[in-house]
Amino acid sequence: MKYAKTEEALAKLTREQFRVTQESGTERAGTGELNSNKQPGIYVDIVSGEPLFASSDKFESGCGWPSFSRPIVTEHVTEHSDHALGMARTEVRSKHGDSHLGHVFTDGPTDRGGLRYCINSASLRFVHRDEMNAQGYGEFVDQVEESK
Repeated sequence: MKYAKTEEALAKLTREQFRVTQESGTERAGTGELNSNKQPGIYVDIVSGEPLFASSDKFESGCGWPSFSRPIVTEHVTEHSDHALGMARTEVRSKHGDSHLGHVFTDGPTDRGGLRYCINSASLRFVHRDEMNAQGYGEFVDQVEESK
């Protein structure tokens, strides 16, 4: 599959999705529709469709945003220094869509590598395991299980 940001994809975004992905916004904690999702599947960039995270790497961190221990395809997530709000953080963006996703922190579960990708629901589209083949994500089905 080819992943890219297109004018058509941007035109389909809600105001909140556009604010988060294109203006580096942050949704209010606890308000994202995917925060409590425990279904098996993958999370893709709402703009480009590139696969970002698997349900098997999702965990409850208590931070108010979906949290993942690692990307499903490391190359699809880029890291950037972020010194906004008077603090040093590491912003994560999708490679092909250049969507702001959230931030990565080093306070994740140690048994999963110690990282916590704190991601805005507004930057993601969830693809259920049962629909992954039909939507072109079949190569990732073996990496999907119920979230923990």
